[in-house]
Amino acid sequence: MTDTSDTRRADPERPRPGPGRLRRIMRFVPLVAPVLLWAVPCWVLLHAGQGWPSAVRWAGTAVCVAGLVAMPVAMMRGHGRRQRDGAAVLGDGLLGGAWVLFTWSVLLGVLLRAALAVGGVGTGQERARIVTWAVLGVTAALLVWGYVEARRVPRVRRVEVELPRLGAGLDGTRVALVTDTHYGPLDRVRWSERVCETVNGLEADVVCHTGDIADGTAERRRAQAAPLGTVRASWARVYVTGNHEYYSEAQGWVDLMDELGWEPLRNRHLLLERGGDTLVVAGVDDVTAESSGLAGHGAHLDGALDGADPGDPVLLLAHQPKFVDRAAAAGIDLQLSGHTHGGQIWPFHHLVRIDQPVLAGLSRHGERTLLYTSRGTGFWGPPFRVFAPSEITLLVLRSPRAGASA
Repeated sequence: MTDTSDTRRADPERPRPGPGRLRRIMRFVPLVAPVLLWAVPCWVLLHAGQGWPSAVRWAGTAVCVAGLVAMPVAMMRGHGRRQRDGAAVLGDGLLGGAWVLFTWSVLLGVLLRAALAVGGVGTGQERARIVTWAVLGVTAALLVWGYVEARRVPRVRRVEVELPRLGAGLDGTRVALVTDTHYGPLDRVRWSERVCETVNGLEADVVCHTGDIADGTAERRRAQAAPLGTVRASWARVYVTGNHEYYSEAQGWVDLMDELGWEPLRNRHLLLERGGDTLVVAGVDDVTAESSGLAGHGAHLDGALDGADPGDPVLLLAHQPKFVDRAAAAGIDLQLSGHTHGGQIWPFHHLVRIDQPVLAGLSRHGERTLLYTSRGTGFWGPPFRVFAPSEITLLVLRSPRAGASA
């Protein structure tokens, strides 16, 4: 097993902020965050002692004010009831650009300016201008690179996972994992086709999709999701819902995946049998299903394992890593999840860690349970990935008994 630095174990004794207090704080985030995202760069780049001509300062300030107004309006029109794809593309792009600009305005506005002052480089005005050009240059480079990373077909990440209870007959079982494809306002039909071609090249026994297929209804994103019907697996293709399905008529996505030949594991399991040994492949609805109001939807691990032999190892599909607390309590052998995107745009991963126990990679929870968290195959919203590369994962399951029986 390869542990990553982006993991932490669940600690039931660790105090956490009360849900009421956290909810009260989160109410103000949509109001305060856009202002900070645009106001801080505006100050650092234009009004922090650079001595720019008045026309430059006011023109730059006008651009920032326009961005501050346009971003939330476009996002509401794009992701609200109207779901205008053009508006969503504009709003998402502005959000990603503002986040990167804000991040590097803060970092370089403090660190680089301090370093220049300590080094005695130039006057105060010259240092301020150096910081401005450095922020703009770094932001432009990261956005171009991040866009290319987001739109490319993900690299395949290969991971070997030893499961102590896995029988020798199942040693070498190949499990391909795609997740968080997030088909959306940007048409990615060709990208979807190439992802599926890559998955087929892995010659997997089991192909898993752990949710967040798209942003939008199945009817609206059908063309982008259709290539999933071409995915091949020697045993089964299995799917569980993510939280974004519950923003976009989840049952429609369950029905479409079933139509495309995938097995929706809605709180149920299948049995993979080979060489006299059995692996339970189970899945649960996303945890947000419990509050979705959809009849019959909810994350029920007991139902997913009902009828399974407790002596058989279990591979569990659950969209969010934080479900691992329940998985570990039930003695699950391996949980596969997505949801985090690895943070998607650094340093957003710090916010992800507030909500999730793991950011990416393989981690251990409790005495038996392993969790693999994918950084995701696609991207949500802003079409950028900065220091959080996407992935298609191939997990090769290993049995400690294989050598002894050879």
